[in-house]
Order: sequence, then structure tokens, then C-alpha cells
Amino acid sequence: MNRVMSNKWIIALYTLPALLLILILIGIPLILSGYFGLMNWDGIGAMEFIGLENYTNALQDAKFWDSTLHSFLLALFSALSLILYLAVALILASKIKGANFLRKIYLIPMLLSSVAIAQLWIKIYNPSNGMLNSILMGLGIDNPPSWLADPSIVLYSIFVPIIWQYAGFYILIYYAALKNIPESLIEAAKIDGATPMQIALKIKFPLIMSVFKVTIVLAIVGSLKYFDLIYVMTGGGPNGASEVMASYMYKLAFSSYDFGYGSAIGFLLLIITLIVTVIIRKATATKEEIQY
Repeated sequence: MNRVMSNKWIIALYTLPALLLILILIGIPLILSGYFGLMNWDGIGAMEFIGLENYTNALQDAKFWDSTLHSFLLALFSALSLILYLAVALILASKIKGANFLRKIYLIPMLLSSVAIAQLWIKIYNPSNGMLNSILMGLGIDNPPSWLADPSIVLYSIFVPIIWQYAGFYILIYYAALKNIPESLIEAAKIDGATPMQIALKIKFPLIMSVFKVTIVLAIVGSLKYFDLIYVMTGGGPNGASEVMASYMYKLAFSSYDFGYGSAIGFLLLIITLIVTVIIRKATATKEEIQY
């Protein structure tokens, strides 16, 4: 018994530095964000306590709800894109020629910063001399879209570089999970006459379901707080058509100098993200996990 208690104290001692780091870098800023949300503050002068006024104003703010809708659309697109990533990983794991080379190619976007990716896609989407519209005009389309200036398509246009940016990350996760499946199971299924599609759907996918659940949480939660690429590409425009919660929070705090209201938006973003995470975990939990 004493040995068990001793081991627990040793484990606690080893995890203490990491816990302190998380508290200092994440916990305290989150608490301060909620606290500043109770204030009327421009970030420089004296703070004035106004209670929950910023939070109630946010719940009545049409721009806040529009940015929230955009964030959820982005999260939905990101979740759906996981199917594409999984399909690519299944192809790469099927011992096709050049699989190693393709894996390296897919990892290239992960080596680039979001700002560099944003600048690259701004040039691709350029309405006058961008690569995409040049191809479309070459195919006979005289008036191709203004991808980043049209409010009806700008959010979908931004989603494409986001898919490209994170493709390597998720493909690598799925590829590693698929490679851990015992080859004997695949061979037995082939002997029984299973087609490649049946093997993928009835053997491989169920065996990596736990990994897939984790990536769903990562994709959705990451999309809800996404900021940098969108801010560089459009700044939330045109007319707020690509504004997300994080970019709206940034504008309020650092452009309008309303740090109190911006902090309230940030704290609401935290609460929404936590709620969504809990819902996803509950929805994807197995009976054993629920009982545990």
C-alpha cells in the first residue's frame, strides 16, 4: 500500500511542472479573459466594472451570431473533410507505387506558416491574373468569380486552403493507424473473397474508429477557434462574410480597442468550444466509455 502511494506521489511530482506550465500559460489567461469581460476597458486606461453587460450585449449582437455561424460552418466543413483525408490514407496504405513520395508531398503544407499559405492562396485567387481564374478563362469562362470578394462564396473559398493546409497532418495520423492493423486480418478477408471496399469499410475503418473520433474533436474544436489564415486572407470581409468568432474578438480588442467586449467574446468562444467538445465526446462514446 505504501509503495502504491509512493508511486502516486512520484507520478504527481513528475507531472507538476507540466501542470504549472499549463496553469501559467493557459489557465491564468483564461481566467483573466473572463474577468476582463466584466469590465469596460480600452486596454490602456482605468477599468470600469459593468458586470455581465458585455456578455448580454454579445448575445444580442448580430455580428457575433454571424461569426458564430461561420465558425460552425467551418467546423462542419472540417469534419466532412476528414472523410477525404481518410480515403487518401487508405489509398496510401494499400501499397501503391510512390506512396512514400506522396506522403512527403502531403506533409509540405505543414512546414509552411499560415501567413505564407494565405499569401500563396491570395495570389491563386487573384481575380485578374491568379492561376485559378487564368485556368477558368482558358477553359472558356469569360467572367470567373472574384473568390475573396464575393460574400456568397468567400467562406467556401477560404475552406479550400484550410483543407490543403491540414491534409498532411490528418493523413499521417490515419496512415499510422492503418499500418497498425494486423496484416493477417486483411489477408484472411481477402481469402474469404472480400473486396477492397468491404475490407476498408468493415475491417479497417472499425479498427481505427477510436483514432477517427479523436480527429473529429481536433478538427471541429480547431475550426471553432481558427483565426490566422482567415484574418490574413480576408480580414473577415467582405462585409463580415468570412468573419469568425476569433477574428471578431481580435477586431473588437485590437482595432476598436474595446478590450472588455473582446474579452467577453473570447470567453464565450471558450464556453462554446467546451460545450461542443462535451457533446462530441458524448455522441461518439461507446457503451464501455459511458459506463467508465
